[in-house]
Amino acid sequence: MAEIINLRQARKAKVRAEHSAKGDANRVAFGRTKLEKLATEKAKNQTKTRLDGHFLTKATDHELD
Repeated sequence: MAEIINLRQARKAKVRAEHSAKGDANRVAFGRTKLEKLATEKAKNQTKTRLDGHFLTKATDHELD
């Protein structure tokens, strides 16, 4: 015989699982602290400045394409 399940409970469990998965995705996307974001931005700017410092002449916009 098949196992009897409560459809209301199954439906609520499914919704809880979907909300949990969405929350996990948001934590990955937006879960960084302000200091982590600033540190990443600072490192990115330092890398860009260091790279730009190695150019012999200043690159113009059309040369970057």
